[in-house]
Amino acid sequence: MPRFEVVTLIHAPVELVFDTSLSVETHTSSMRASQERAVAGVTSGQLTLGDQVTWQARHFGIVWRLTSTISAFTRPSFFVDEQVAGPFHRWHHAHHFQATTDGTVMRDIIDFAAPFGPLGVLAEFLVLRRHMTKLILLRNQHIKALTEAATHNAG
Repeated sequence: MPRFEVVTLIHAPVELVFDTSLSVETHTSSMRASQERAVAGVTSGQLTLGDQVTWQARHFGIVWRLTSTISAFTRPSFFVDEQVAGPFHRWHHAHHFQATTDGTVMRDIIDFAAPFGPLGVLAEFLVLRRHMTKLILLRNQHIKALTEAATHNAG
């Protein structure tokens, strides 16, 4: 099963970065290029433990739906979102937040698996790992820009 990790240093307080990461609006605005939107469950505001949301987005020219739940939550240091229905055989995204003297280190650890056995493994290797990493990097840069701007404007 593929796993990848993305680490992002953000010059903003850990509580702000954590809360911004759980915002439906932040997520949809970070994924504007794929027309991602929340279509069921919690469709606006802040997600918390036990919340479910169904996301709809266009990737590779196909409209996909993925329902995820917040399955673990310890504010402001950790939460997990994982797929309960959707295109992946498995999708588990652990979000870690650590306060530092420079702000916050945000660490995303993603474990995923495509369906369809050997064909899915081939898709993971050829396309999915790179595509998913790109999406997480895009999301994290958006969170970084939002929270650093808010911190700068508040100071």
